[in-house]
Amino acid sequence: MSNETPLFQFQGPWNVPVQVNQSLIFLILIIVGFNFDPDSLPYALGFAAILIVSILLHELGHAWGCLIQGVPVKRVVLYGGGGFCEHRRSTTSYEDELIVAMGPIVNLTLWAVCSLLEPHVKSPDLGWVLAVTADLNLFLALFNMLPLMPLDGGRLFHAALNRFFQPQTATRIAGFVGIIGFLLWIPMMIFAYVAFGFIFIFFPPLMRHSHMFRYARY
Repeated sequence: MSNETPLFQFQGPWNVPVQVNQSLIFLILIIVGFNFDPDSLPYALGFAAILIVSILLHELGHAWGCLIQGVPVKRVVLYGGGGFCEHRRSTTSYEDELIVAMGPIVNLTLWAVCSLLEPHVKSPDLGWVLAVTADLNLFLALFNMLPLMPLDGGRLFHAALNRFFQPQTATRIAGFVGIIGFLLWIPMMIFAYVAFGFIFIFFPPLMRHSHMFRYARY
């Protein structure tokens, strides 16, 4: 969890506090920094705004998954590394399945709606917004479904394993898969940089997965 001093806070849907942390500014600066051409600056700022709104809606999806099951939400936080939804009590594996799944479901819904609307708009600027929103949310949904902690896919994978195995066995399997994912991540990063020219900011936490595999205390 992020312990940063919040930049500001506001009341979101369902009276959920939404906290915006200072490190979010650095995320915006990184995005803008890749666009040295002044003509592309509005698009860089537009992309940053779409990304932040998409992350917010993703986390509000988690919050809705909490509230519909009677799990009180403490806050939703947006920061430089993305966002998270913090609830006030521990949850069961069955509660976690809906809570975690709602984030990617929101992203897929945004992708579907924007993809359907984009061909029918006449404004080039609005068309750009819809196209970027669709592509970005599809990427966020697919990326989040990787079976790696602390991504939604890793948490869903662990929750699903608990349906079929004892908790210790489920945790060890999830940890082992995470270690394999860590080992594959480095060549995948190299390939992404060579082929597409970008680097993944996220890096699977080896120590966390190793701890799960060796000690099964998650």
